[in-house]
Amino acid sequence: MSTGAGAPAAGLAPTRGLPPRRGQATSRGGCLRSLDPVAKLVAPLPVMVALVFTRGTTVPLVFVGLALALLLAGGRLPARIALALVVATPVGVALLGFTLGLWVDPARVEESAAASVTLLELGDWRYSLGAYLLGLATSLRLAALLLLSLIVGLTTTGPELVRALVQHLRVPYRVGYTALAALRFVPRFGHELEIIRAAHRVRGSDRGHGPVAAARRSLSYAIPLLASAIRHAERVALAMDARAFGAHPTRTERTLSPWRPRDTAFVVVFWAASVAVFAWAIPSGLA
Repeated sequence: MSTGAGAPAAGLAPTRGLPPRRGQATSRGGCLRSLDPVAKLVAPLPVMVALVFTRGTTVPLVFVGLALALLLAGGRLPARIALALVVATPVGVALLGFTLGLWVDPARVEESAAASVTLLELGDWRYSLGAYLLGLATSLRLAALLLLSLIVGLTTTGPELVRALVQHLRVPYRVGYTALAALRFVPRFGHELEIIRAAHRVRGSDRGHGPVAAARRSLSYAIPLLASAIRHAERVALAMDARAFGAHPTRTERTLSPWRPRDTAFVVVFWAASVAVFAWAIPSGLA
């Protein structure tokens, strides 16, 4: 039996006139995950720039604690990632501070009171507390920059970030979605490499030990992996051409990333707290 001229085919829903779908970040829970990705990117950005010019340990330490508190309280992170952040942050800062302190010019710490405190001494070489504090300040700045960037990195997926950048910051969709397609090549290559390794094991061509055998195996993986990458790139290019990618200045979005009042509140509160920290630290000489 034929259907009417205006009726859709059985089993197919009409697509014209469907309202745009809202972003799905709220379904995973967590107050950070429910925020717009641009808000989580814009809020810590001025602080990250300001941290580059700090020299003390207090301001970076405050922002390390603030970023950790935000990630642990509002990020809804998996337990292993949360535990890694809690354990690795202080250990990494301490070890990196010690390593960076080895490269500090002794002339920079001769005038400080901590220069008279010796932590290590080997012959004529002396490692002072002042050198360690300088290295610690640098490692705290690096840790603060990393953790502030993880506010958006650990609570936002790639498609969500690209959609937000295209819709709010007017990033050309040709740039945004091309970069997203390139990033998605990485797990694809990892999967293809596992398949190639399994095929080599089945054929018994991965025998041997030592660096020479490892180099030979790596070279044997390169050609099939390159061929697979070319095939995948051709399929992606054909799919993008079939969808008229790049044919028009703009494209419609099936999923919207709306900017809500809570996004504005998060940015304003974060900036206000950051200004308060610097306003307290700079007159006290702690910045």
